[in-house]
This record gives sequence, structure tokens and C-alpha cells, in this order.
Amino acid sequence: MTTTLRPTAPEQRTAGGGRSRTYEVCVNSRPVGRIELATDARFGPRAGRIVRLDIAEADRHRGRGTVAALAAEEVLRGWRCERVEIAAPADAHAALALATALGYTERNRNMAKTLTAAPRLPEGSEARPMTEAEFADWEERAKAGYADDWARRGVPAEQARAKADADHRAALPAGRATPGALLSVLTHHGTPVGTLWAALRDPRDGSPGEPGAFVHDVEVGPAHRGRGHGRSLMLLAEIQALAAGRRALGLNVFAGNTPALRLYESLGYRPRTFHLYKTLL
Repeated sequence: MTTTLRPTAPEQRTAGGGRSRTYEVCVNSRPVGRIELATDARFGPRAGRIVRLDIAEADRHRGRGTVAALAAEEVLRGWRCERVEIAAPADAHAALALATALGYTERNRNMAKTLTAAPRLPEGSEARPMTEAEFADWEERAKAGYADDWARRGVPAEQARAKADADHRAALPAGRATPGALLSVLTHHGTPVGTLWAALRDPRDGSPGEPGAFVHDVEVGPAHRGRGHGRSLMLLAEIQALAAGRRALGLNVFAGNTPALRLYESLGYRPRTFHLYKTLL
């Protein structure tokens, strides 16, 4: 049997070089599914994305998805893409198993927690708003660290820096005064020990089921690590979210950041979406 991709519509192009197209997955010319491909808007035309892959239930577990994904990679190579990105819900076990078998590597995962009663900060720990001077220093560090996280996980350094700049501009257009931005300094017995950037999402702007608050950045000063301040910063984020009437808190954690992942899991955060990538040789 021969599995092929058959275009369902003309290829779509954007002014910035973006491309997208949908295909039927066919076995001996018989449609058995559908796949959507695109270049990744975050990284430009050299990064491709399998946006969606669906195989009809009656044709699953026969290798159709595997062949379709490999054929999609060939299409993206033809588009001169250097890597391919995918995202899969945490409960999409078959999709995640397929991605792993095809050599995809986890880059990061989104996690979330339903909030109930507000916790309390440990004795001696307090929070205050970040000052303007602190914000300027913090943002430079935050952007550099964020870019480095992407660069160490398959994204070319120039693209990683551009993404860090773009994401910060989008999330903090008015800097420290951006509506919904919660920029805090944690002190312990009066000494600054860490910073927190959390954001409140307008329920009217989010998708159903999306957390109403999100932790963008948690940083403990190098001299204060290993003393539980990271946990205190996460408790502070929960306190702030609940005080604003939000009942779920989301975050992102990069693969390989084992201490952070263990902390989030111990606090009750659970995966929602896995983001994976593969270099196209």
C-alpha cells in the first residue's frame, strides 16, 4: 500500500515568506486523514510546523500517521525548512509516542494548576513591587536568559534573541506599567532574594480552559539559591492570582530544567501541552 499526501487547496503565502497548506492523507488514493503544514510564525520560514495531523479512527494503528509525518517532513524540506515543530496535548499519548519514535525532542511544556485557598509566605518572606531601576536591570537579564533557553534547545542564536525581544515587547508593551503585569521582588528578612513576573489574562481574551494567570519568569539570586525561595516565589504567584480572582495559574518549563520541574510538580502543577522539535537534515 502507498501512503501519499494530496493537496486540498492552493498553498497560502504571506508577505514575510510564510507558507501553509493542507493535505489529505491517502492510501492507494483513498483518503484516510488530513494534515496541515505551515512555517512557524515565531521563527520565520526556516522553521516548519505540523499544525495538525488526523487519521480516521478506522485507519489508526496501521502506520498511516508515521508515514504521513515523514511525508510532511519531506514537504517541509522542499520548503527549505531546517527544523520542524509540533505541539501535542498532554493526554495525546499516541501522538507523543509517535513523535518520540520519529526522533522529536521535547523543548518545553506548559503546565497549570487549579487554585483554591491562598497559601501563606514563609516567616520572614515578604513581597513588594519592582522599582523602575530594578525593572531595567531585571528585563535585560530576563531577555538574555530566555534567549539562552531557546538557543540551547535547537533554535539558532539570532532567532532566539529576536524571539526574546519580540515576546517581551508583546507581553510588556508599557514596561512595568503594562496592565495585568505583576512584577515583584521577594525579600527575606529585608534582603532581596528573587523576582517574579506573573501576568493576569483578561478572560475575554483567552481561549476557554486557559489559565487566567501565567508565570512568565521566576528568578532567585545566585547567592540565595537552594533555600526554598523559588517555592516562595511560586506561592506568591498563587496569592496574587487568587487576589485578582483567577482560579488557575499556568507556566512554561524548558526540558532539562529538572529542579524547576520537580518544584512545579510538588506544588501540584500538571502538564497541559508538550512542545517538541526535530532538526531536518
